[in-house]
Amino acid sequence: MNDRAAAFHALHRPGRPLLLPNAWDHASAAALAARGHPAVGTTSLGVAAAAGKPDGTGATRSETFDLARRLRGVPVLLTVDIEDGFGDDPAAVAGYVAELAALGAVGVNLEDGRPDGTLAPVELAAAKIAAVRAAVPGLFVNARTDAWWLGVPDPLPAALERAAAYRAAGADGLFVPGAPDDTVALLVAEAGLPLNVLHRPGGPDLAALGRLGVARVSTGSLLFRAALGAALHLADAVRAGGDAGLPPAPDYAWVRDLSAG
Repeated sequence: MNDRAAAFHALHRPGRPLLLPNAWDHASAAALAARGHPAVGTTSLGVAAAAGKPDGTGATRSETFDLARRLRGVPVLLTVDIEDGFGDDPAAVAGYVAELAALGAVGVNLEDGRPDGTLAPVELAAAKIAAVRAAVPGLFVNARTDAWWLGVPDPLPAALERAAAYRAAGADGLFVPGAPDDTVALLVAEAGLPLNVLHRPGGPDLAALGRLGVARVSTGSLLFRAALGAALHLADAVRAGGDAGLPPAPDYAWVRDLSAG
């Protein structure tokens, strides 16, 4: 394991969760790094929407890789959202992840949700994790289960079954977007992996999630959607001739200098 990968692993401290903001382009990642975030993830929705493609359908393999390539010079630890690995062949998924690692990525987020709204067979999802682990031993594999996200029946037993399978396959963390607040402590206790949850506006803050033993809190697509919302709000305000009611936009020169290197 190289020093950067080891540093990323070390940021996952149950009880002292890593806040992982998610970027969708070079500027957003560089700005987050400039604000002192040691690690940044990508958001598949942001990448897909920026490219005019649907999220969660395996349509952004090349765009995701291209973003990772563009982020090589950003001084931040990068983990990449690769949806379900962009295919069902574990060897091909592992090869793609190895290429991301060669660009400097220290982690990936690998989900078990499928474009048709079902969960992939647990054996297939575990096989992908095992293949990635064998190909890139030091990379942080964050295994995401969409048991709640997709509204499957009895999501808690399904999530725990998958946590056990993914742990056995070599996953380094478990991501459970959509899990209810009252299941978090149980997931921490039973999953056997550092737990990653999705930040929910109005939900528990970092300190509260830390007390439950959470190791990582991701913003997912929230920052991208908030940026779109701010842009729409400002455009509407300018058109209406009223006060924008938003914090000042970053200075032009500051934004330009984000990509000076």
